[in-house]
Amino acid sequence: MQPTNTLCALDDDALLERLQRAAFDYFVQTMNPQNGLIPDTSRDNSPVSIAVVGFALSAYPAAVDRGWIDRAEAVRRSLLALHFFADSDQSGSPTATGYKGFYYHFLDIHSGQRVWQSELSMIDSALLIAGMLTAASYFQADNAAEAELRELVDALYRRVDWCWSQDGGDTIRQGWKPECGYLHYGWEGYSEAIVLYALAMGSPTHPVSADCYAGWVATYQWENLYGQDFLYAGPLFVHQFSQAWVDLRGIRDAFMREKCSDYFENSQRAVHVQRCYTQLNPQEFVGYDRNCWGLSACDGPTDEQVDVANEQRRLFGYAARGVPYGPDDGTLSPPAVLASLPFAPEAALAALRNMLARYPEILGNDRLATSFNASVSDKNGRPWVSAGHYGLDQGIVFMMIENHRSGSIWQRLQHCEPLVRGLRRAGFAGGWLDASIREAAQ
Repeated sequence: MQPTNTLCALDDDALLERLQRAAFDYFVQTMNPQNGLIPDTSRDNSPVSIAVVGFALSAYPAAVDRGWIDRAEAVRRSLLALHFFADSDQSGSPTATGYKGFYYHFLDIHSGQRVWQSELSMIDSALLIAGMLTAASYFQADNAAEAELRELVDALYRRVDWCWSQDGGDTIRQGWKPECGYLHYGWEGYSEAIVLYALAMGSPTHPVSADCYAGWVATYQWENLYGQDFLYAGPLFVHQFSQAWVDLRGIRDAFMREKCSDYFENSQRAVHVQRCYTQLNPQEFVGYDRNCWGLSACDGPTDEQVDVANEQRRLFGYAARGVPYGPDDGTLSPPAVLASLPFAPEAALAALRNMLARYPEILGNDRLATSFNASVSDKNGRPWVSAGHYGLDQGIVFMMIENHRSGSIWQRLQHCEPLVRGLRRAGFAGGWLDASIREAAQ
């Protein structure tokens, strides 16, 4: 384990350099060299998460710019994954890879077949497609390999039947299974789906209508919490994932124009709500305070664990924890704090340094554990820490550090035509979107 006092002694730039590089190395170290797929976690026998592959495809370009990977190697790795998805079984059978251009959430890392009876995931497919488009936006050289990359991305994006994912309804369904068809449990309220709807509306082949986006927005929940008016979503990842790719600073849809806000400012308010909640600490969990927060979707201890020595309350395992309505069992996500860096850099860095100083167990080889729970200890009094690492955490950490440091991912995708088209069809305007209209007219 890397001694945390070494990291804590670094200035902010050096600290972020180390953490971002370690996050990127997750993709380098875990990728299947035969097909470019990336596992969901570093644990033994972990399946592939298609969203994690999307994060990897998004990370390669920025890593090239930082000198962490050779450009040709980044293209090679990207092409491995793109060829796999292009050639994958799209029959929709229980052992296929996908259907209608979408993909099952979890795949076998060797065969690429569906595992765990997972759903055909619309949102995770969208994150994968966003990663593909990021790669295509960057690798624009006039050579055979990069031309092939762009052609594959275009074909894979065109293949996605976004209209089918509505199931004839007003909004996009959350998933589909060959055993039972569309998943009918609700997906109402603000979520990480802005990038999903933007890609669906920007599609050159199967675009959904603006009414589809409006139908989703109609389910939003605007609240006042701790004196802060904001669009409610309890877990931090909801406020982060779309903004890994989409620069939502200063651009507004009809909902945010009415509220005189934007989604970036809303994420700033979400950080404020998190800090107020953990400072109040209504359930009296160990460690919670204004500089120790981070409730999000993450791993956690369970009631069945034999090494839990002192916890009598219910424990949730992997869950989307949120404030103030829960669930909350004392488990916090350091990556969710670090991924808040673009919204609240001072608060995020203060919390991160505080966590590293108080709980050195959360860092190994410069890479943050997905979560810890100081209210749950083992027989030696050490806080519970999630084993291994999650690819989603490493991906969002890498991208949000990059957006904070250089803004290069945001800037690149401001010129991604289908994404821009989708945002405009959703009613977004202002800021860089208006500037791009003026540039196109000149």
